[in-house]
Amino acid sequence: MVDLTSLLGKLGQEVVTLQELDATDRRILAALDNDPRVPIMVLAQKLHLARGTVQSRLERMTAAGALRPNSSRVLPAALGRGVAAAVSAELDQSHLNEAIAALRDIPEVLECHAPAGDTDLIIRVVAKSPDDLYRVSEEIRLCPGIVRTSTSMFLREVIPYRTTGLLAE
Repeated sequence: MVDLTSLLGKLGQEVVTLQELDATDRRILAALDNDPRVPIMVLAQKLHLARGTVQSRLERMTAAGALRPNSSRVLPAALGRGVAAAVSAELDQSHLNEAIAALRDIPEVLECHAPAGDTDLIIRVVAKSPDDLYRVSEEIRLCPGIVRTSTSMFLREVIPYRTTGLLAE
């Protein structure tokens, strides 16, 4: 089992929190959540703000890590990766950094989290087919430091990724 405090210390990002965001920041984020491709000038007009205000706040929130990269909106199925799964992994603590470095090199790994509990890492992956998912799972299992894996294939998405409700708080 991995020591989560050391893992989070090494991997954790500092992210601006909603407590640090004011009402204007939340309005900007809510509008972007609704239409992430809206030009800054149009966004400023919709929110009745100066273009410079919107621009500087977006730059600040981007630098602070409050916004995901635009590529996170690309659907893997549109790239031929319609099979999604979660791979739970148990690690040998002495090889943590090598395992994470190896996982970063697997294109089908979308994200990786360190949960509390019996599992050391939960890795969200995509694949072209069930056979391809087997290949991806094996590639993960063979990463240095990974002792054991368990794969759960998702049958369908019932609630997509969302943050709009959080912005209203």
